[in-house]
Amino acid sequence: MTAPSPYTDRLARLPVERREAEVRGGTTAYWVYGPEDAETTIVAVHGFRGEHHGLEPVLAFLPEARVIAPDLPGFGETAPLPGRTHDLDEYAAWLGDFVGEVAPGAVILGHSFGSIVTSAAVARGLVTPRLILLNPIGAPALEGPKGVMTRLAVLYYALGARLPERLGTALLRNRLIVRVMSIAMAKTSDPALRRFIHDQHDTYFSRFSDRDVLRDAFVASVSHDVRGFAPDIHVPTLLVAAQRDDITPIEAERTLATLFDDASLVEIAEVGHLIHYETPAEAAGAIRRFLRIPVARGR
Repeated sequence: MTAPSPYTDRLARLPVERREAEVRGGTTAYWVYGPEDAETTIVAVHGFRGEHHGLEPVLAFLPEARVIAPDLPGFGETAPLPGRTHDLDEYAAWLGDFVGEVAPGAVILGHSFGSIVTSAAVARGLVTPRLILLNPIGAPALEGPKGVMTRLAVLYYALGARLPERLGTALLRNRLIVRVMSIAMAKTSDPALRRFIHDQHDTYFSRFSDRDVLRDAFVASVSHDVRGFAPDIHVPTLLVAAQRDDITPIEAERTLATLFDDASLVEIAEVGHLIHYETPAEAAGAIRRFLRIPVARGR
């Protein structure tokens, strides 16, 4: 039984349309939320193993904006890019081409692994007036407070890639392992919200196309962090960080903010790496203030 979303009513008020774009030899599926005539357009990039649904709770609290949310190549409804290795260079190049095709000049937003992809793309020339990073990866994953867990994850993904294909894929999609990941990340004590989070991960966390793409993306996610790109980003940047994030400690996020030319850091208490699920209203409020989006009457 599907766990009800706390954000269903808000999402139901948003117009949404699925579209496709031809990018780098492949077809990218993306969704457009909000009014077509909005003054602000945001391209929102999800995290590792996720897809566009993960950011919907934040979008539910930004009804005044037009938000374009693609599925990364190899995840959700976007097939892998033919003949390409899905490393960070490829994802950054894909994002640059995608934005150029569907929303030139849009504000860019990235969550978790998406923060690395968006930072790399902007540092390498993607034109945007502003950059927004939710749960940014501000330090190497192997050095975080759950470094041991990350090393276990490295072994897990390596094993999934080396076993016979059917067995390896089954391991990578194992529901028990996905649930353990979900439990480890969730910080809320609200049982209904926890059920929703676990249901989201159960439903969407295994919608990767194949184990090769998953391995490539995982290696990219643990081999890079935003620090390497921050000094080359010269647009106003918002970091929305969690004080209980097990992947990047809040102290590292505070240091990360100093590496940009122009960065604002908003800290959210009592939440971990799932800001987009547990505190989307707070995240959206920070985004609205950063972009100076007025609150529409009746919202």
